Amino acid sequence: MEHTFRIGPIRPPSEAESLLLQVTNGCTWNKCKFCQLYRHTKFKAYSADSIKEDIDNMVYHAERARRYQREDGTWDINGINRELMGGSEEERQCFYMVASWLVNGGENVFLQDGNTTALSSGRLTDVLRYLKQAFPQIKRITSYGRAENLARVSAQDFAELKEAGLDRIHSGFESGSDAVLQKINKGVTAEQEITAGRNIKAGGIELSIYFMPGIGGKELTRENADGTAEVINAINPDFLRVRTAVVKPGTELYTDFEAGNFTVCSDEEKLLEIRTVIEKAEDVDTRLVSDHIINLLQGIKGSLRTDREKMLGMIDDYLRQPEDERKMYQAARRMARVVSPKEMERLSDTEIQRIKKLIQETPDPYEWEVKMNQLMCRYI
Repeated sequence: MEHTFRIGPIRPPSEAESLLLQVTNGCTWNKCKFCQLYRHTKFKAYSADSIKEDIDNMVYHAERARRYQREDGTWDINGINRELMGGSEEERQCFYMVASWLVNGGENVFLQDGNTTALSSGRLTDVLRYLKQAFPQIKRITSYGRAENLARVSAQDFAELKEAGLDRIHSGFESGSDAVLQKINKGVTAEQEITAGRNIKAGGIELSIYFMPGIGGKELTRENADGTAEVINAINPDFLRVRTAVVKPGTELYTDFEAGNFTVCSDEEKLLEIRTVIEKAEDVDTRLVSDHIINLLQGIKGSLRTDREKMLGMIDDYLRQPEDERKMYQAARRMARVVSPKEMERLSDTEIQRIKKLIQETPDPYEWEVKMNQLMCRYI
């Protein structure tokens, strides 16, 4: 008998060292124009018994891995690697995930897939309690949740989920503008986002929302920023995670782009959207996080209350640079050669010449932004 468990396709970067427990498959909506991840996947919510069986198999692999933990708490990595030699490929993958999780502390769990709160609160509560019984050392359990579904859950139900062990919910709001949400076929309204956010916070669960600078295109760039700031002010989420919009081939948004119904924003316009959100988010304890390679200035992060001027200064300093310097950095960043403008001096002469050639070959400003968008498509 194989001891395997399901593993979904995605998780937030902040959950890189978390154990992944799949409680649903796919997305309940699956119609957002910018996303194709679940396009050919039919949504399914797994039964509590099925999820518990996966947890039991995780416990099995944890017991195997713990044989290689020394009395001083360190691990025999060579022994774990030898253990990986046996079993099927799927079983080895499951053992590797559990062993890596334990070696890295074994503290956090992320519930997959795109909308795990589509489970009834009673079923999810049952699963959470079983998981905490199986692994008492767990310190944080996190989940994705779609605002439309989250808005239907009461603050009391969220409080029950919190008591059962759910500590944080990630939700891809993308925008706080109804015009933008309609344009990208998000299937949710700003009012629903606010209802969901307020109920989550009232239930004592941390809320991490996602904002996509540029997702409204040039046509709705101001609305995207202003609407998002309004939603943040209404909710006061714990985290605002920036995910720069990318128009990827194969999506309906790319079809709109090809038809001339969506105009790609420049990186400067996306930064100005972030600037507007920072400037207009008033008296909130929200922490802005820029933890993804697709963000141009990943160093823009901090408290919207105490670090506002620092973050605004970083944006303004970049925008004051000459256009050719901005293009050099923009290309280097989109090629994953640098993380911040300070690292430009580390580029080799070959890399510098390659970027200069790209700039010379793409003189048209809009064609340049389209080229940068193409480079970004590799990272989503």
